[in-house]
Amino acid sequence: MQRPQAIVITVACVTLGTACVTLAPGADQVRLTKSPADVATCRAVGNIQVPRDPQTGTVDLNAQRQFRNQVVGLGGNAGLVTDGLLGIPSAGIAYQCP
Repeated sequence: MQRPQAIVITVACVTLGTACVTLAPGADQVRLTKSPADVATCRAVGNIQVPRDPQTGTVDLNAQRQFRNQVVGLGGNAGLVTDGLLGIPSAGIAYQCP
């Protein structure tokens, strides 16, 4: 039963012209915030920059997944979004919170 769903997702990604980004293990647990107060007691572990399309300068619909994956890749569990548009993060700081 899982196979038809995977085929639909793959076709949708190809049709929309974007590469689907899967979440890294633990990325679904990353807490995103726009408030510096939410990460005041946390330790910064790195900066995040979601890749932009070289022609349009915009981030794609997978930006939130890419953002979360980068937080995990830096050893964090929270991300402070410092730049983004319409709820799509494009830059921020990864934090390790207790």
